[in-house]
Amino acid sequence: MTNTIWQQGELIEIAIADLSDTGDGVGRYNDRVVFVPDTVPGDRVEVRLVHVKPKYAHGKLQQLLQPSPHRQRPSCIVADKCGGCQWQHINYEFQLQAKHNQVIQALERIGGFIQPPVDPVLAPTSPLGYRNKATYPLHKSSTGQVQAGYYQKASHQLINLNQCPVQDSRLNPLLAEVKQDIQKRGWQIYNEQRHQGQIRHLGLRIGRRTGEILLTLVVKDWNLPEIETQAQEWLQRYPQLVGVSLNRNPARTNAIFGSETRCIAGMPYLREKFAGLEFQVLPDTFFQVYTETAEALLEVIQSELNLQGYEVLVDAYCGIGTLTLPLAKKVRQATGLEVQPEAVKQAILNAQRNGINNVTFQTGAVEKLLPQMENVPDVVLLDPPRKGCDRSVMETLRQVKPSQIVYVSCKVATLARDLKLLCQDKLYTLKRIQPADFFPQTAHVEAAAFLVLSHLDGGSATLTKTQI
Repeated sequence: MTNTIWQQGELIEIAIADLSDTGDGVGRYNDRVVFVPDTVPGDRVEVRLVHVKPKYAHGKLQQLLQPSPHRQRPSCIVADKCGGCQWQHINYEFQLQAKHNQVIQALERIGGFIQPPVDPVLAPTSPLGYRNKATYPLHKSSTGQVQAGYYQKASHQLINLNQCPVQDSRLNPLLAEVKQDIQKRGWQIYNEQRHQGQIRHLGLRIGRRTGEILLTLVVKDWNLPEIETQAQEWLQRYPQLVGVSLNRNPARTNAIFGSETRCIAGMPYLREKFAGLEFQVLPDTFFQVYTETAEALLEVIQSELNLQGYEVLVDAYCGIGTLTLPLAKKVRQATGLEVQPEAVKQAILNAQRNGINNVTFQTGAVEKLLPQMENVPDVVLLDPPRKGCDRSVMETLRQVKPSQIVYVSCKVATLARDLKLLCQDKLYTLKRIQPADFFPQTAHVEAAAFLVLSHLDGGSATLTKTQI
């Protein structure tokens, strides 16, 4: 490695060759790595170094000297400022290539897999207008205007929006007009530094298939004058709006939602159709943000599992039963495990609403509930949060040895880590990885990994470098 000194604030010229797993462009300068947001592989750029370490640096794009063939004009006029999207300047075909490479690199580098069987990314029909949920922080401008939007990249400066090209377009009128109503009512906007004011966030949610909309204001306390009158005005103005709620979050925290929600007018939930079933979705319910891509991934899961109707299935981290219930219709018995009590209540209601009687739901941490199960499951579905599965969950699965495991992950680094444990000593064979694009215009990629007990597999186990 070169000993050439580089300084913070220095201007350098580099070629961008890759994208990091956080979405930044990656180039090299004197054998050291430079991460540059808003760049594309194939760009030649002038960069100012803003954060310098001995082996790498972060830079800020100063000038585009030669654009990449993969670069495009963003759909949004504030895409270069808003932190909601990272990749609107990258054409969609190349976004999919980058996400495919991200999955492969994680499995090779972290999991130690050689030539992992990664399919092309499951691409949605549209990379825009897809988000069924948006939660906007509110802010008061220096001129006293109520603003809503996303924070500027790497800052706490709010970028005011009246529409957003990645959210369902049916939400745009509400985004533009509700701010004006808040302004007219004189409601105080929450100030994060002083922990004063009232309204913190505006939440909008839509059933993609039903068109039903929920509007939620996240407030510091319940005392919002004339909210009932305003809620009725909103219901009359927007025919698709089915419910207005307040969510109380009194804490000095970055978390958006608090633990209490009150319906002010209309319904406390919207209805959504998913995989031929009807679900109730609350303002703070976890439900995949791209409904159609989630449904397409479910179809891949159903096809790969090839369920015959006699199986016992466990869905760990099941949420409101989004995947549990469609799969329950194809097995003898299904059980959902979920740590959030409110999600379990919704899952039970959704099972009853759809007449599905061969499923039960248990409240508690997966690492505690899974070892206590009486029946050995044939299939275990894992869909953990970004941190992945607790180590004890992996150890329990290695002891119980279900015939098939499906691991749905929203962070491929933790997926690769956990798959390495499951495939250790050739216990499981990694048959297939199906990436899916739930968040176009961002670096985020989901993936479903399919594993089978190696002695049940007709071929040989997928070897890792640690097993050779």
